[in-house]
Amino acid sequence: MFEISLKNNKTFTCASNTTIFEAAKTAGIFLEHSCLTARCRSCVVKIAEGTTKNKLDDLVLSDDEKRKNFVLSCNAMPTTDLMLDVEDLGNVTLYDKKIVPAKIQSIQKLTHDVIKVSLRLPPNANFKYNSGQYVNLIKGNLKRSYSVANAFKEKTSLEFFIKKYEKGLMSQYWFEEAKENDLLRMEGPLGSFFLRESNYENIVFLATGTGIAPIKAILENIRESTSDFKHKKFFVFVGARYKEDLFWEPNLENKNIEIKYIPVLSRQKEDWSVEKGYVQDAVLKQKINLENTQVYACGSNEMIQSAKKVFMQNSLKENNFFSDAFVETN
Repeated sequence: MFEISLKNNKTFTCASNTTIFEAAKTAGIFLEHSCLTARCRSCVVKIAEGTTKNKLDDLVLSDDEKRKNFVLSCNAMPTTDLMLDVEDLGNVTLYDKKIVPAKIQSIQKLTHDVIKVSLRLPPNANFKYNSGQYVNLIKGNLKRSYSVANAFKEKTSLEFFIKKYEKGLMSQYWFEEAKENDLLRMEGPLGSFFLRESNYENIVFLATGTGIAPIKAILENIRESTSDFKHKKFFVFVGARYKEDLFWEPNLENKNIEIKYIPVLSRQKEDWSVEKGYVQDAVLKQKINLENTQVYACGSNEMIQSAKKVFMQNSLKENNFFSDAFVETN
């Protein structure tokens, strides 16, 4: 067994055949994470002291990152005692993962390739989650991850925005076979993408496509919260290719929070007077003081990595960038 230490002085032990993330979780210490399959980068940590080996081939980190001792905590296993240059999630409540039955309540077409699915759970399911987390939906032998698109409430249905992927096996089910009252299984909650308490003035949300789902849930949670958010400014940047790809916008009449909504289109050439290009570039045009900002980004991995790089070049602190990358599967 090896001892692993965090920079906030918390420690836990880890066997040589166990990943850093799993050992931390067993010890009641939760690190940033999402897919847990070494694909999304959410669990990147820096090894300050010690060495590790990988459980799976690392196809995510660059050679430069590897030279600088960055690893994926869901993939790295210790070969010595370790000191990690990272802190845990603190006192955030993470609910235990469980598998519950779920029945399709409704299916609504939003765009040519996005639907909204509402699932209802049994009255005794007692399924709780933090707004922003995701679940695995299971149909037969197929299992895919989807972010919950509404805030947690007792005895309400769960909403999901689901995008169609060509040749996707689960897409074939959703867009050609799924119907009301179909029975699925749901596994979760999963991930660590949720709003953190902070004193920062600005909160910036970035989303591409169905990446708006967890952000919608977080905003609903803020709207229903008893906490005072009036001293904060919220910015919501939603990226799409064309105007007809936009299917959601926030409730701007909310008295509890101030929201500035900026839709950004990358390929619309005419009939669009707002922002064109990419969401990360649109943020910079707003002249937001990134030094006094937290950023929450969800969607394509390319957008997330580009946004993190350019924001850090413009004074954003690395530990104020939170992300959830959507990784395509068949």
